[in-house]
Amino acid sequence: METDAAALIGMGMAAAGFAGSGVGIGYVFGKMIEAVARQPGSEPRVSKYLWIGFALTEAIALYALVVAFIIMGKA
Repeated sequence: METDAAALIGMGMAAAGFAGSGVGIGYVFGKMIEAVARQPGSEPRVSKYLWIGFALTEAIALYALVVAFIIMGKA
């Protein structure tokens, strides 16, 4: 019974990666809006870096999801 409880706690901790990813995505898009508001002409140049940052931040959430599924399979 203790291993099942530990697995549930581990899944919850893995889900904390979703919260961190959400904060990161909000930060990336917020800084993009701030940069474009200051210099509207830089949008095409900054936009490609926005999507790279978004993809890398979203990858953290996908890794957390995979870890949660692995832990769920072990329980």
